[in-house]
Amino acid sequence: MKLKENVKFVAQEKSQFFPTLKKRVDAYFKENNIPKHANRTMIVKTVVLLSAYILPFICILAFQPSLAASIPLWIIMGFGISGIGMSIMHDANHGAYSDRTAVNKWLGYSIYLAGAGVLNWKLQHNVLHHTYTNIVPMDEDIRDRGIVKLSPHAEIKGVHRFQWIYAFFFYGILTLYWVLLKDFIQFVSYIRNGVNKQTKAQNALTLLNLIVVKSTYLAIFLVLPVVVFSIPFSEVIIGFLVMHFTAGLVLTVIFQLAHTVEGTSHPVIPETGIVTKDWAIHQLETTVNFSPRNKWLSWYVGGLNFQIEHHLFPKICHVHYPNIAPIVKQTAEDFGLVYMENPTFWSALQSHVDTLKRFGGLPDLNEAIG
Repeated sequence: MKLKENVKFVAQEKSQFFPTLKKRVDAYFKENNIPKHANRTMIVKTVVLLSAYILPFICILAFQPSLAASIPLWIIMGFGISGIGMSIMHDANHGAYSDRTAVNKWLGYSIYLAGAGVLNWKLQHNVLHHTYTNIVPMDEDIRDRGIVKLSPHAEIKGVHRFQWIYAFFFYGILTLYWVLLKDFIQFVSYIRNGVNKQTKAQNALTLLNLIVVKSTYLAIFLVLPVVVFSIPFSEVIIGFLVMHFTAGLVLTVIFQLAHTVEGTSHPVIPETGIVTKDWAIHQLETTVNFSPRNKWLSWYVGGLNFQIEHHLFPKICHVHYPNIAPIVKQTAEDFGLVYMENPTFWSALQSHVDTLKRFGGLPDLNEAIG
């Protein structure tokens, strides 16, 4: 199945919403003489988040605290790597961190700090998720994983009625799965379905890179502390798992609060493969902002609580989203479009739980539509 070529957006009537919005946003940056990329705040954040990940690990190796004392350090590292992923790596791999390609490239490699690969992330996130948001099976972020049902069109199973309870455990193992299996599974899958357009020689290098990155990552975290610093392996593996559970839970919950909540649309692919919807309007209908006035949350999650702005302007650094959000909201209202947002993190979380309950109790909509 050639996923990328199978679905196209061809609006029956081209909306002037996005051209108008783009002019207004461009005018904001021009009138205020502000670059669209990173500013001093973003640079400081980069240093802080990298330090939150690296310094606790150095402390564990250098001072070798007891397991009880080291667990908070592993948790900080979990928050650190998820923050790096949401802010630094995310912006860089969208080309939003800097106007210099080399800067984006090298900061994009910060994904290696999580033991993950760059190419697969770009294909899953930049290509599939951003283009085909909430469309199954194109958007891999909501594809049926069997145990957690994130789309109303996925096959329902008896266990799904309890997913609003157990889903958060599976969210917590996301990054560990990513390190051990996901990249290799995606590598094969994207070649087969045509999303990966690289040559055989390029893919051979990509595979080698994945093996080297993951081997180095696991050696640093699981071998170095035991062999060089004589820390008991049991303490290392417990801390490693705690770090990953923290990072996985944070990353997945933040993402789900923007797309798998009440009010979002989950379109069905027509047999023609043509979605008769303006792409920008599709983004509004499948995306929800949350907690827009919480400056601390916005700082930490890389502006992903302004997910509407991110989907419409992925090449603008997230530090600018709070300022352009009123422009996006007003333009949407001018065109009679709904701009969705949950006022707080907790209201968004409750909305996500409600959606998990609803999806877990629905009949198979594929059968209903058929």
